[in-house]
Amino acid sequence: MTTDNMSIVQQAMAALVQTGDVDALAPLLTEDFVHHRPDASATKAEWLDAVRAALKHIDGMQVEVQHVLASGDHVVMHSRRRLPGAEPGIVVVDVWRFDNGRIAEAWEIIEPVSRAAEHLSWWDIP
Repeated sequence: MTTDNMSIVQQAMAALVQTGDVDALAPLLTEDFVHHRPDASATKAEWLDAVRAALKHIDGMQVEVQHVLASGDHVVMHSRRRLPGAEPGIVVVDVWRFDNGRIAEAWEIIEPVSRAAEHLSWWDIP
């Protein structure tokens, strides 16, 4: 099961980056899918709309997958993403929880590489 889940995540990411086909993601998500970020959560429709809107601004984005790990019904992907001419980019950790072969929940953590040093001592930030 974890191998199947990893394959679904990898195929979805590749298709999204290569084709920008957000609608192809919809069948991979449960109807009650929830996307979590540190600042907000979104329903399936809200998240798909947000991805669709974001793709207009990230044409040519390069995604370099560093790690894909799976355990039980969870898959974690660690990637580095760059836009043409925009260095050093961002690091993203995505966590997906699967239910019956579809993604039921997702968590996303994004860190601009340029701000990584200041985040190492987040407790000192006023």
